[in-house]
Amino acid sequence: MASLTGAASRLLPAARFTVSRTTARLYFSSSSVSPLKCPKSSPLLSHVFRYQKQSLVRVSSGSFSTVASAKSAASDPDQLKSAREDIKELLNTKFCHPILVRLGWHDAGTYNKNIEEWPQRGGANGSLRFEVELKHGANAGLVNALKLLQPIKDKYSAVTYADLFQLASATAIEEAGGPKIPMKYGRMDVSVPEQCPEEGRLPDAGPPSPAAHLRDVFYRMGLNDKEIVALSGAHTLGRSRPERSGWGKPETKYTKDGPGAPGGQSWTVQWLKFDNSYFKDIKERRDNDLLVLPTDAVLFEDPSFKEYAEKYAVDQDAFFKDYAEAHASLSNLGAKFDPPQGFSI
Repeated sequence: MASLTGAASRLLPAARFTVSRTTARLYFSSSSVSPLKCPKSSPLLSHVFRYQKQSLVRVSSGSFSTVASAKSAASDPDQLKSAREDIKELLNTKFCHPILVRLGWHDAGTYNKNIEEWPQRGGANGSLRFEVELKHGANAGLVNALKLLQPIKDKYSAVTYADLFQLASATAIEEAGGPKIPMKYGRMDVSVPEQCPEEGRLPDAGPPSPAAHLRDVFYRMGLNDKEIVALSGAHTLGRSRPERSGWGKPETKYTKDGPGAPGGQSWTVQWLKFDNSYFKDIKERRDNDLLVLPTDAVLFEDPSFKEYAEKYAVDQDAFFKDYAEAHASLSNLGAKFDPPQGFSI
């Protein structure tokens, strides 16, 4: 969540990529990918934005099938399967698990259950590919995730951005040793930047009242306390980089040598391994080289949150079960599926 995510605050102006300590975001605030100074400074990113202007939403009809064809679904199942293999290779070479998780979460985490219309309600609709949303303060650095995935999108044109972002996020969790996520696909993409949600729907890392803030944000998405705590456990992956989020040390003994680009401060010792060590480390707080944000600490302070955090610290199987369900729920938020029931791969 330094980066999965966060509703309360109204963040920095959209033109800025860095955020202050008071507006740092939850969930995976960094990755092993070297940061770009500006999304338009890269020839590849210029291509990305040109490609986006040309892409259209494909609306089709057809009955539901777990083996849907390209003609009856927003994404082609065979291309999704191939894209998943390419994502696995990307993870093995770039060690980019945290930032891909964060990308999927931030595309879905703008959902507002109180808005019925699509895409005004936000959620997993691929809007995070557009420059205007990438420039939201909560999304600092996510242009690097788009840079990583764009070649895969170009290769598999019959896969929507919305599906690709969620596929990459779930695959990253699984490849890091986490649980199998019960995903479904067929998400439709928004087609123009004007359909992006307004800034300010994602979480902060250091709000004045962390428990109230987390509930404001995640209740707005339709999630509950158990899901808040389970999803927080994904902080077992990744690092916070102070130049992006305003939180964390420039480097620690656990991050100074990478893998990937060195630096940042991690929540756990093995920050590319998905397990329940986040809850153990937050509870014990014995290592000053491990990060504890206010929104982390509150999981063992708030009585309702603490019930689940204590459970997950001693029972990894219970954490994995609840996490898999919560991740799948998050990935579906606000999505418009074609076929309506979605399909599995």
